[in-house]
Amino acid sequence: MSEVLLDIELPGIKAFKKGKVRNVFDLGDSLLLVASDRISAFDSVMPNGIPDKGAILTQISLFWFDFTKNIVKNHIIESDVNKFPAQLKPFKDKLAKRSVIGRKAKLIPIECVVRGYLSGSGWKEYQKSGAICGIKLPAGLKESAKLPEPIFTPTTKAEEGHDLNITEKEVIDQVGKETAAFIKGKTIAAYNACAEHADKKGIIIADTKFEFGFVGTEIIIIDEMLTPDSSRFWPKERYKAGQSQPSYDKQYLRDYLESIGWNKEPPAPKLPEEVVQRTREKYLEAFRQLTGKDKL
Repeated sequence: MSEVLLDIELPGIKAFKKGKVRNVFDLGDSLLLVASDRISAFDSVMPNGIPDKGAILTQISLFWFDFTKNIVKNHIIESDVNKFPAQLKPFKDKLAKRSVIGRKAKLIPIECVVRGYLSGSGWKEYQKSGAICGIKLPAGLKESAKLPEPIFTPTTKAEEGHDLNITEKEVIDQVGKETAAFIKGKTIAAYNACAEHADKKGIIIADTKFEFGFVGTEIIIIDEMLTPDSSRFWPKERYKAGQSQPSYDKQYLRDYLESIGWNKEPPAPKLPEEVVQRTREKYLEAFRQLTGKDKL
């Protein structure tokens, strides 16, 4: 197990953006995305991280980017640190396994959420209105029920605070009919292919989210893909509709934070060692099952 990397500093390399988990650097005609070991929940970053989390997330994403490359083009240029530009050589050990060089893209400001099962905020919205993001669903569905077909339930891409559910019409109003149709179609196509693969590996992908951007006039998928940070992964053998599910993702951490009565306002509480280790184990288990690899 490597040391926990909460922040990534690369002296001499121009910083571009720092997100909740990733630090992004500007390489001129491309970007260097480095996944830290930070973990966030309820829009707050925890004060202590999860060992190897950045490497696990990056390797899962790379698996899926390759798996879906014939469905939708992605931003990956290079992921082998030995092939990175000379200016990054001094940071090779720090960057190994947890970083990629990606194409620069103009972000489409929509979180492309797709749901195959009724859970989380979707379940809450369904209980109130019988619909999610304006999509009417059959009456009488239980928590965690499999939906008749996957649905596109986009949200705003908020810089701060919570993303807000929006309708497909609002997406069209924001980005135009052609772009909206493309990102919806690719979101559902990628989800269907990946969910089918995961199912064979004993994992249900209940929902996930994708981000897209423009490179010139071409739309590509960017950021991360189908990781435990952006998806709900459930063990297939323990699935039972009508209740919340055990998971391989951040839900374990969220459940812990709910159990201690945290008010979800910063600063976030320090995580006990047991929660840190258990979360790491869940992320690693998802990596092993989905990719078929034993080692990062």
